[in-house]
Amino acid sequence: MAKELPASTRSREAILRRLREVEVPNIALPEVTHGNWIGFENPVEQLASVIRSVGGECKSVASLEAVREDLTSYPEFQAATHVWSNVPSVPGNIDLNRIDNPHDLDNVDFTVYQSKIAVAENGAVWVTDQEVKHRVVFFIAQHLILIVERQNIVPHLHAAYELIEIPRPGFGCFISGPSKTADIEQSLVIGAHGCRSMQLYVIG
Repeated sequence: MAKELPASTRSREAILRRLREVEVPNIALPEVTHGNWIGFENPVEQLASVIRSVGGECKSVASLEAVREDLTSYPEFQAATHVWSNVPSVPGNIDLNRIDNPHDLDNVDFTVYQSKIAVAENGAVWVTDQEVKHRVVFFIAQHLILIVERQNIVPHLHAAYELIEIPRPGFGCFISGPSKTADIEQSLVIGAHGCRSMQLYVIG
């Protein structure tokens, strides 16, 4: 006879089941307002400066092949055993389509992802699950490698908002730097609850 689950577990599963059954109505996104927003003479320099100020790294390289060459020089990447990548020039060994339970991704060393938008003003890089089965790969990996083409860097979030596309239902968010917290004694701790490092490559 199967062991009966504790009452707390049964209650939790019942609540989660009801939440999954709820259909949230679509709500129209607000319109982007136009104004005299900030601009930058050198968006790449501004983007790199902000990324570094929040604990990440940023490099400009000529091509995706150059990304692979640079990554292979890092001891952490050389020692990595579990890599997920959506970039052909940086092949990974994790096939998300073969993984049903996202909890099985708790051993990801590197996530390598090419984004379509980065924001110079605040160093934010857009990620989405449009072509990613388990969006947890952005947050559970030890090291996060993001890639964006120079032409896809916009000056501010208003410009980014005009370009982003979120499927319905869907997921998207902006990431800037590795995970961090300063809740304890206002002392900044990098890699507290997510990726320990974030490297952004600008192509072109």
